[in-house]
Amino acid sequence: MSDAETTFQLPPHDHVFLGKDHDKAERRTWAVIILCSIMMIAEIIGGALFGSLALIADGLHMSTHAGALLLAALAYTYARKYANDSRFTFGTGKFGDLAGYSSAIVLAMIALLIAYEAVSRLLNPVPISFNEAIPIAVLGLAVNVASAWLLSGGHHHGHSHGHGHDHNHGEEPRRIELGTGAVDIEVFEDNVPPRFRVRADLGVLAGISDVSIETIRPDGSRQLFTFKDRDGYLESRDEIPEPHAFLAKVRLAHEGQQHERELEFEEHGHEIAHGAHHRDNNMRAAVIHVLADAAVSVLVIIGLVLARAFGWLWMDPLAGFIGALVIANWSVGLLRDTGGILLDRTPDPLMAERVRMVIESEGDQVTDLHLWRLGPGHLGAIVSVATTGGREPAHYRQRLAKFADLSHVTVEVQHSHLATG
Repeated sequence: MSDAETTFQLPPHDHVFLGKDHDKAERRTWAVIILCSIMMIAEIIGGALFGSLALIADGLHMSTHAGALLLAALAYTYARKYANDSRFTFGTGKFGDLAGYSSAIVLAMIALLIAYEAVSRLLNPVPISFNEAIPIAVLGLAVNVASAWLLSGGHHHGHSHGHGHDHNHGEEPRRIELGTGAVDIEVFEDNVPPRFRVRADLGVLAGISDVSIETIRPDGSRQLFTFKDRDGYLESRDEIPEPHAFLAKVRLAHEGQQHERELEFEEHGHEIAHGAHHRDNNMRAAVIHVLADAAVSVLVIIGLVLARAFGWLWMDPLAGFIGALVIANWSVGLLRDTGGILLDRTPDPLMAERVRMVIESEGDQVTDLHLWRLGPGHLGAIVSVATTGGREPAHYRQRLAKFADLSHVTVEVQHSHLATG
């Protein structure tokens, strides 16, 4: 058996792998920095004029808040400015992840400082100026709420990931041309259990004598679906299990002719399709800074109110310690996610399996596969394929073109020919 290798890449093209809302996120971050800076100056000047040490201290705290957000803003600006710089082989999409990683370290340090101060005050209680401390905490909370509103673009993003069946699948019906007409195949689940439906004009539908669909999932499991007539369309007898991400092999007999097609279905309505590789970790870090500060403000307000009402001075440091634990938890999650990206960990194992499945569905073998994140919503891939046929890299690139998230693909083909004679 002889082996031959062929490497194929796209012609030279740009390597701009920034998130789709990069410019908007950059503007929003600078706006929050301006808000925090104005509040910082007002608190420091007000504290100096009225002799309030607490007000000055909160102003200095606001300066650290603005500094952390400045890191995010500079990452956006730098990534945009050097997006077309050829020195960055795979673009500047990871600057946001680098900034997010750095912010996570800062958050961890803040959590440690708050915890240390909380323990110190539990052991050695200090007098509290409630009339000053409570209004300042409320003011800090208001600033954080305004900052979160600005960073989110002025509206709330829902994060519900329920898996009920009251959602739309998000996919247009897939059309198969039959020469004398066409049929549409869809996953239908509007207020009913999800099933395949086959629709066509009555004349075309009447000519269909048999149809079946075999689904192949990323883990290699297969399921065969047969159909029954539903008065105007055909519907699969069995429900389609979640998730709805698979390769569907359609076999259809129409007017004596056999038709076979492969259709790719993706779970657009769930996290399974828009996974973690779509996250803007730079904005995520900025939001976590704001939310962490807001959470601490809420806990501090509760602690101060209870301490003043019942004389429980220990409530204030206890609230601070709980806040430190919350911040530390968010910091660890951000460190884990951004660190994995910076080390080129596979960002979406499901996507990797789907790439492998698409290529191996024709009998070829993926001998090596590398998948990594280039930026929010952008993945890079290097695929090595062993084949006994005469397929060239362009063939595999065409098959992988259905994955919109694959922004930079390199295909290597190993041709293996069986010995004859």
